[in-house]
Amino acid sequence: MKRELLRSVTAALLAGTALLPVTMPRGAWAAQSPFAVEMKTMEIDGLTVAYREAGDPSDPTVLLLHGFPTSSHMFRELIPVLAEDYHVIAPDYPGFGASDMPSASEYEYSFANTARTVTRLIDEKGVDDYAVYLMDYGAPVGYRMFAEHPERVTGFVIQNGNAYEEGLREFWDPFRAYWEDPSAENGDALRGFLTLDATMWQFTHGVGDVGAVNPDNFWHVQYLLDRPGNQEVQLEMFLDYGTNLGEYPKWQALFREHQPPTLIVWGQNDYIFPAEGAHPYKQDLTDVEFHLLDTGHFALEEYGDVIAAEMQDFLARIQD
Repeated sequence: MKRELLRSVTAALLAGTALLPVTMPRGAWAAQSPFAVEMKTMEIDGLTVAYREAGDPSDPTVLLLHGFPTSSHMFRELIPVLAEDYHVIAPDYPGFGASDMPSASEYEYSFANTARTVTRLIDEKGVDDYAVYLMDYGAPVGYRMFAEHPERVTGFVIQNGNAYEEGLREFWDPFRAYWEDPSAENGDALRGFLTLDATMWQFTHGVGDVGAVNPDNFWHVQYLLDRPGNQEVQLEMFLDYGTNLGEYPKWQALFREHQPPTLIVWGQNDYIFPAEGAHPYKQDLTDVEFHLLDTGHFALEEYGDVIAAEMQDFLARIQD
């Protein structure tokens, strides 16, 4: 029954992707920026962790936390726009992007461990406080960091990342089955989400103009997913995602207590994290700028210029 459910959900997700036009994006909204983005690495607990950095370290820091199945690559055009006024850091989590990928049997792939790694990185960079962009996996990573040191967070930019169970709809049914019974069978049933068709679907579903999505995203992401051993890494993260739901009440209480100013820029057509997950933040946070965008999961691809402009206004306000 569970396998049949996954097949039906996966079929619905992947419908129409095979014939998607492969066209170049309509604009280069970050083009011409004089602020170079450097790709750097740092040794943390025996791992080489990659990160992108730009801007003057004496300026306020903006931390960019990526989602699944991408990396700091998703911020490639946003970083130079922000770097004119801010110090920007965008890490690749272990197992993602250009960071080391130890085997799943040799390393703890979890959101708690990822949060510890990112905290170590900004500590080593001498960052005391920061505003943070949270997307998809970046939300539980960033909220775990917030839970440990809420005083360090000057503001949230939330893009399709949950801290409430609202919006975790039928897409999550096969994942819930895996959380309840982490058997090899239930894990194997999720491998369909690691294919090229699923990757293309994540970037294009709910998008108004598919031509705005750079197809380089597909090949970049899929190359990383197809590395030997990476599916096991992703299954560990799929399994551990279930632990985040138990943390939601703690994070919500911290929102109410500390009231970090928040900008929500949410792709409302996202099937993974639909707009139902965006609205509950307004129940706990009082200083919220709220924008639903007519796009899908990776909202930066189609609405990068809009998000960048909203972020610049928001960040300028909270730094005053």
